Amino acid sequence: MRSPHTRRDLLRFGAGTLLGLPPLLTFGGRALGSPARAGGKGFGSAKSVILVFLQGGPSHIDLWDPKDDVPDDVRSSFKTIASKVPGMEVTELLPRLAQVTDKLTFVRSMSYTPVGLFNHTAAHYQMLTGYTADKVSPSGQLEPPSPKDFPNFGSHISRLMPPTVATLPYVTMPRPLQESNVIGKAGTGGFLGRAFDPYTLFPSGDDTDQSKMDRIKVDDLALRPELSVARLARRAKMRGLIGETDADVGRAVERFDLDDYTDTALELVLSGRAREAFDIQAEPKELRDRYGRNTFGQSCLLARRFVEAGTRVVQVNWSKPANSDLHSWDVHLDLQHRMRDLAAPMLDPALATLIEDLDERGLLDETLVVAVGEFGRSPRKGLSTSGNDNDADSRDHWPYCFTAVVAGGGVKRGHVHGASDETGSAPIAAPVHPTDLLATIYHAIGIEPHTQVMNHLNQPRELVKGQPVLDLFA
Repeated sequence: MRSPHTRRDLLRFGAGTLLGLPPLLTFGGRALGSPARAGGKGFGSAKSVILVFLQGGPSHIDLWDPKDDVPDDVRSSFKTIASKVPGMEVTELLPRLAQVTDKLTFVRSMSYTPVGLFNHTAAHYQMLTGYTADKVSPSGQLEPPSPKDFPNFGSHISRLMPPTVATLPYVTMPRPLQESNVIGKAGTGGFLGRAFDPYTLFPSGDDTDQSKMDRIKVDDLALRPELSVARLARRAKMRGLIGETDADVGRAVERFDLDDYTDTALELVLSGRAREAFDIQAEPKELRDRYGRNTFGQSCLLARRFVEAGTRVVQVNWSKPANSDLHSWDVHLDLQHRMRDLAAPMLDPALATLIEDLDERGLLDETLVVAVGEFGRSPRKGLSTSGNDNDADSRDHWPYCFTAVVAGGGVKRGHVHGASDETGSAPIAAPVHPTDLLATIYHAIGIEPHTQVMNHLNQPRELVKGQPVLDLFA
């Protein structure tokens, strides 16, 4: 019996594999619902989103929600310093960020009451998909990524609001999220299909070494040596003839919009826009120095370049996995050294310069920047909340209260939303659940947060069940 599947697969994936492109650019999966209509303050105020995801759980008390009049076992080891805006004090670890608080909003009331979310990967999943994972192992770790997973927010945005120019719609860098051997959970297209996975960099080696960012390979975004534009044109003509003469193939092309996806793939490669966005060496040496000559800093610079190139969503993950040594935010031990000497000197210049750079180029008003981890750290030092051992001066996981930093995309400048209690243990005003933060991102980009999509079982699911925080917008 003649089977049409081989030809359908050829049409579905052929252009991408011939060009070396990821599936994201050539096949859109099943047609799902369109964005629901919405409106209100801040709706559609952003064209792009940059999420700076500080995996590992940075200590809010030791960074941007310091507490001074508290017991010694709560007070940060780092001094509180003034910033440009009264009431937006930070610790001495963030001197550069203190100079740009007039462009920021601090959400000091992030909070959720978790079930199994003291674990990093489970919290990643909640923060980035808006849903609680179904299966958590006895150790607290999740199963590896699955086609049944809820999609990352960037996957939803890239499907519902693809770029208006030929560029990568959604980029994650420098590496996927990771905890132990669980890699990439909460960072895929999930039940939307691999077509909506992000384009992901995964440079090897020391994550504090920026030199590897100078050697990014973009072979996927260029024509293969054996292909020419004329040869591609002949192949496109042949593809059209097959669709015209074979009814099954023709119906598949029409059903899955394969002509549109193939044309998008070709345009992406031939335009060179995405390939040029990776050319970080085109930036002035002085600006690269301002961002910080490390993988995280240079990734933040690349994020700005991708936004300029028209990319909708860029997710910059902290370049050290959650439970790794040294530069990780997972400070169960040696908090003072890890934060003062390793992590903060990478975060402070990179995030501050990203905000300044976007603003100086007139991009901040149309780019929503969100910096947040999966949770905060325990107010009391030495307290065990997750079963980990902590030394007397360090802090364990704490999802009940933490801080998000938000800027651009119509968000208020020089503003504090909500407040934590006197020890940073819980919100006392305007609590914001992670699902509310995701709803705010969808709202800002112009997508109704309760838009329904169909999962792998053909069941309707909302993008997220939270509510956008309209008070964040000017």
